[in-house]
Amino acid sequence: MVFLDFEKPLETLYEQLDKLRQVGEDGELDVTEQIKELESRIRNKRKEIYSNLNGWQKVQLSRHPERPYTLFYINQMCKKFVELHGDRCVKDDKAIVGGLASLDGQPVVILGHQKGINTKMRQYRNFGMANPEGYRKALRLMKLAERFNFPVITLIDTPGAYPGIEAEERGQAEAIARNLIEMAQLRVPVICIVIGEGASGGAIGIGVGDRVYMLEYTWYSVISPESCSSILWHSWDYKEQAAEALKLTSDHMLEFGLIDGVIKEPVGGAHSAPEEMARLLKRQIKKALAELSEMTPEARIAARINKFDNMGEFEVAAPVEEKPKKRK
Repeated sequence: MVFLDFEKPLETLYEQLDKLRQVGEDGELDVTEQIKELESRIRNKRKEIYSNLNGWQKVQLSRHPERPYTLFYINQMCKKFVELHGDRCVKDDKAIVGGLASLDGQPVVILGHQKGINTKMRQYRNFGMANPEGYRKALRLMKLAERFNFPVITLIDTPGAYPGIEAEERGQAEAIARNLIEMAQLRVPVICIVIGEGASGGAIGIGVGDRVYMLEYTWYSVISPESCSSILWHSWDYKEQAAEALKLTSDHMLEFGLIDGVIKEPVGGAHSAPEEMARLLKRQIKKALAELSEMTPEARIAARINKFDNMGEFEVAAPVEEKPKKRK
């Protein structure tokens, strides 16, 4: 198990639990009662820690190396998943995966960012940072879903779109912008869920939907706390302050009306009980699909566009009357 900085008390208790079990095995002793007591202390300590997390701690949880990624959720929730590759233009981007699947008998197109479960796979997946061809592949799959009237499900987990020169040369901004306008007009139900990091255009590129949800310990923002800190304070040392100031966590996003709901995670985060998290996620997706299937395509599109149009606050200034010019 991997423990984050604020989980150190738990690490100590788990070490004691392992030693106690080892003593029981080596000495052939009955330590059942002691183990139960220690497990109870672990549960209570975990509840205490996770009931009072700040913004930066939630950001850390969203990046936990043992946190489930897109392919895990797909394999847990769906049957007969058939991955589709390539954007039919440049190549197959490994940072975004997707394809056709069956969700309890309902055909769907499901896609999302994939970071990789170890160092080698993270390099292969480019750490979940997609190139333009990744977003064009995603759009190809969504248009395929529209053709066959399949709902679209997107799982968002990226530190941002890939910022390399070659990505810009191949039209990174255009690819993301194209997805925004096309997703707004898809005639099929679209459900988007932030399952980890939701950074900037890399996230919103597959994030325009009828329903947008966030898992409890995730974040969604135009910039990461580290980048914000480096811009404002010229150092990463103020990332904790930046995380609080950005108000990027799921509860803040719901309060601002930028998402439609928060999906609670098991105590300890999604990585502590990944199968349970997959069940909770699937339940929310099926509930949303049932609601959206009652609407006509025209009604869904109108509601989707209206929802995003209403985000943010602005004022229209009154025109300034021009003073008459003096002639010489």
